[in-house]
Parts: sequence; structure tokens; C-alpha cells
Amino acid sequence: MCGIIAVLRRRSNRATPPRSLIEQTLAAALDLDLTLDAGRLAQALVDSASHLEELDAALRGTAGIQCLLAHQDLADRLHVELRELDARIDDLENELDRRAQSWSGQDVENVNAALVRLRDASWAVHRDRLRTAAAVRDLARSSNVPGTATIDAYAAVQTALSSLDRLEVRGRDSAGIHVLVTGHGIGSDDPDLAEALHRRASDALFRSGSVRSLDGGRVLGFVYKTAAEIGELGDNVRALREAIREDELLRRAVRAEAAEVTVLGHTRWASVGIISEPNAHPLEAFEIDGPTEPYVVAALNGDVDNHVALVDEHDLRIAPEITTDAKVIPTLVARRLRDGVARVEAFRATVATFEGSTAIGVSSADAPDELMLALRGSGQALYVGLADDSFVVASEPYGVVEDCPRYLRMDGETPGNPNNPTASRGQIVRLVREHAGTVAGIERMAFDGTALPLEDAGLTRSAITTRDVDRGAFPHFLLKEISESPRSFRKTLRGRIVDDGGRLRVHLGDTSLPPAVRAALRDGRIRRVLTIGQGTAAVAAQGVATALDLALRSSPVSVSSLPATELSGFQMRADMSDTLIVAISQSGTTTDTNRTVDLVRARGARVIAIVNRRGSDLTDKADGVLYTSDGRDVEMSVASTKAFYAQIAAGFLLAFAVAQETGTCDPKLQHEVLSALRSLPD
Repeated sequence: MCGIIAVLRRRSNRATPPRSLIEQTLAAALDLDLTLDAGRLAQALVDSASHLEELDAALRGTAGIQCLLAHQDLADRLHVELRELDARIDDLENELDRRAQSWSGQDVENVNAALVRLRDASWAVHRDRLRTAAAVRDLARSSNVPGTATIDAYAAVQTALSSLDRLEVRGRDSAGIHVLVTGHGIGSDDPDLAEALHRRASDALFRSGSVRSLDGGRVLGFVYKTAAEIGELGDNVRALREAIREDELLRRAVRAEAAEVTVLGHTRWASVGIISEPNAHPLEAFEIDGPTEPYVVAALNGDVDNHVALVDEHDLRIAPEITTDAKVIPTLVARRLRDGVARVEAFRATVATFEGSTAIGVSSADAPDELMLALRGSGQALYVGLADDSFVVASEPYGVVEDCPRYLRMDGETPGNPNNPTASRGQIVRLVREHAGTVAGIERMAFDGTALPLEDAGLTRSAITTRDVDRGAFPHFLLKEISESPRSFRKTLRGRIVDDGGRLRVHLGDTSLPPAVRAALRDGRIRRVLTIGQGTAAVAAQGVATALDLALRSSPVSVSSLPATELSGFQMRADMSDTLIVAISQSGTTTDTNRTVDLVRARGARVIAIVNRRGSDLTDKADGVLYTSDGRDVEMSVASTKAFYAQIAAGFLLAFAVAQETGTCDPKLQHEVLSALRSLPD
């Protein structure tokens, strides 16, 4: 796996928010009483979050950055105040286990949901807006407030660097960023600049620091790369950031009022070609002894399986040091452009010849205000995020969410033309700067050229934020998530265990165990329980089945566990009204599990979901939902730790709740197990 990132911004006409507005909104957000009863507390948390969301919106984009850079003392105050607010929220969470003893299950869910929203809003201002403004100032190396063009340019670069840092979990042996600059105002009359351009244009292998002067000097292309077989997460982005920060020529280029940039970046896991700067993406179209224009740069996820055949077929003259398959992309597009093929068709015709699963991003000097994207086959993904005045493209949703609350998920598999299913599989997208951040700026087609119009309804609203994918001070996500396991486990139990006359018992709200399901358990209409999942969740399902067996040992209800695909493939019955399905998923988006849930519900089965994502597909399909942790505790590591443990905890809670409804719960056993669960996080 590799990661693509691209940023295309248009000049914003939004006015810089006044300092007074920021101060008033902050004051309203901080006016928060955390000692209220459950119902009023949930509303107070929501109100505070709403004010912080307004603050976040005001501080987004170039206008927000200008405000923060013009008022450094205000930025410092925001940092201090929000850090203190986070500490107050932490204290509240530490008290909730005690306070929730007297709350209903719905009260617990409402407060948890409100806390998640408030933490998201505080994080967005504190860790996204303030950090972006500080990073722009650092990249620009300016003690004064930079001009609008400079802020626009470095904000786009910062967005790319920040996204690459998150995408490094997809591969990090090398990384690169290409910055295409128009309207730069650098002329040939400055001998020092002319010499620097000449010197940096001489590297035919397009290594870090290379610059290309294009279209008679109207367009400049800067590239920054790094490659290392051994290193830690974050090393590559730090190296790229330092190279960009130290580049005085780029700083001069984006200082002009008319300057605009288009950014294309990539983080790599080398599958074809050695780990080296010449093989790091993006790559340009230059061939040995060939023309330098038209100038095209490209980045690739996946593999062009027939790249060797394409090199031979078209007699591509590629430097022997460049051995990555991605080199054929810009080279073939440039060849077609020289032959007079229209730009979009040159791109479409090129990517249509590739075999394999590919995600591709292309930028070109002849159309510096556009980006071209292509996705075909399984195993790859591209998301086009829409924010005010900008597009952000990434290989994962977490690459776009810092700036973009909505995104388009490109489809690489569904045919776009039912009359031409094979050739139309996959999608091509053209992004246009003039309408950046809007659906009007997205032109979409199938691989055979069939137009695929897009409306706002075709966009997805992000269910996560950068808070979910922050690595913090940990060197990798596995260690971070192991360390978070006790907290996730404790949150799963919160408010669901009550002391009843000296004995502990489970108390689940109706959103977790609906009245209709309780009634079916009480009157014996549910005679069997099946626990299902895929992957690690299927292993958790075995643990949950064991818990159900323990709690229902004196009940006639039968319990079994199996992967979701085994149930849908071999265990379906025409009438499943006697069955309760416990569907387990970390994200709630597991296709096999969700499809199985659709099938069993159509046959009359009831479904309880154990899931860690509010608003996910699985929560919409289930009769009841038992959230793990606080309902949004995303796990990034391949090896599941905190999510798995929390699923087991939720399974024990559900097991005793079911046993209570069947009238076969052993109070002594329940007390002993729940006491043990409570002590386990410590």
C-alpha cells in the first residue's frame, strides 16, 4: 500500500474574522457547568461544542490563518484556554463512573455522545487550526503576517505534509511532494535566481530539490523527496518539511500576489523498483534526450502490472536508475499530449491501457489549475475532500478530514456503463481550481469516457476527525492502542453496571436492548443466539458466545458462534424469527458482516450490534446497539488490542442482560463476573 495526497485551492474572498468574534465565541464555549444532572449536563456539553464548532469554522482557511497570525497573543490564549478545557473534560470523565450509577442507560449514551462532540470541537481548534497557522508561519519563515498568496501556498503545502504524516501507515520507505507554481513573478533579469534555476534544473533523475522552469518560465515545478530503508514514522515528513522550509527560491515564487500552487504528494511502500529518490513519487515525464515539455508529474498507488510491456511497446527512453512502474504514467500522458490528443483524453487513454489495481494522481504544466485522478480495481482507494475553496485528495478518509467535512469516495470497481461493463469499470475525475471545494469543480467519468454526473447527495460526511488518528507521542499505533486499552475497557462498562442491594448487576438502556427484543426473550420466542463477525471480530464473537453460554447455562436458549460469511453462506433459514444475532464490528463498515445482517433481518431475526462507531452502517441496520468505549475510539493498528478487549467486555454485559430477560440469570455469578470486569482495567 502507498498513499497519495493532492491539494488544489482557489483564492478565498472570505474576510478575516474579527478578533472580537473569536473572543466572544470562545467565552461562550468556556461558560460550561460540569456539575449539572445528566440531562442538563448533556445539553451543556452540546452547547459548548456548538460554540467551538463555530470557532473552528471561523478559523479555517486563509482568513482564519490570517487572523491567528495577526494576533499571536490570541492564538496563545486559545492554546491555554482549550488545554484547560480539555483538563476539565478529563476530570469529568474520571468522575463519570461514579456519577453514572444513578443515570439511565439513555443518559449515559447522551453524555458520552456529547463528550465525543465536545472533544472533537476542542481538538479541531486546538490541534488543527492553531497548528496549521503555526506551521504556515514556520514554512514561510516570516515574523510578519505573510501575504494572501503566501498563506494560500504554504497552507496547501502544510495540508499535504499533515496528510502524508497520517498516510505513512500505508508505507514509508520514501515520500515526495511536488509543488507547481504559477503567477510567481520570478523573471530572468535576476542573475542569482536565474543561476539557481539553471543549477536545480540539471538533475535528470528528478531528485529532491529539482526545479523545472516551464511554459517559457510562466510555470515552475519544485520537487522534494526523501528515501530510507530504515526509519521511524514521521522521519520522512520532517525531512520534506525542512527541505521546503529552507527553500528560498520557493519562498520567492509564492511571494507574488498572483502566485498559486497545485500540490501532489506521495508516501511509498516499494513494490516495483528499489527504494531511492529517483524512484520516489511524484515522477516527471522526462525521457533520456527527449523534450522537457509537455511537463507531467504523477503518483501511483498499486502496480501497473504491464509496465515492462508498455515501455517496450512505446520505446520509452527511461533512465536506468528509475525502475519504478509509476514512470510510465507521466511519460505516456506526455507522449499523447505531444501527439495532439486533448488533455483529459490523453490521461484517460493512458490509464485505460494499464493492467492491475491502480490509483493515480497527475498534475501538468499545461493545465496548472487542474488535477487528474484515476481509480481502477480493488485494493486501492481515492477520496476527494471538499472544504471552503479547496479540494484535498487522499488515499484514506483520514487524509482529508483535517480540512474537509465532506468527501467523494471514488469507485474503482463498479462499471459506469452497463452496455460496456468491462471497459467502463473504474472512475476518472478532473478537479478544477476555479470551483475548488464545490461539486461544480468535479468532472467524473468512467474509464470508457461515460459521463458520471455528481450531485451533493453523492458525497459522504466524515464520521471521524484527526483526533481519531493522532499518534501522539507514541512511535507507532500498536503501542498507543495497547496503552489505551484500560481506558477503552472502562468506558465500555461505564453506566452499565449498577449496585443493587450490595450485588452488581447489568443495566442496559433500551437503545442497546430494545423492548421488543426483551419481550421476545421473556416469552421464549427467541430460542437461539448466534454471534458473528469477521477477522478479529469473529474471534471476539467466540468470546462473546462463551460469555452467553456462561450466563445462559440454565436456559433453553442455544448459543453458537461463526464467521458472518459462514452464516450467510451455509446457515440461513427461511424463518429466523427465533434467532437473535449479535453482530460485532470495530468500525461498523465490514461488508461481509453488514450484508449478513441484511439477510438475517429479511428472514425475521433480531440484531444487536457491538460496534465502536456512532452513525456507521451497522448501527443503522441493527435493532439495538451496544457501543464499545465511548462509541468512537478508532483503532489504526492492524493488530487489534483495545477494540478486541472492549468487545469482550460488551459481550459479558449483553450476556447477563439477556439472562435477566430469560429469567435464568444467576445473581451470584453475575456479581462475581462484573466485579472482576470492573477491576480488570487497573
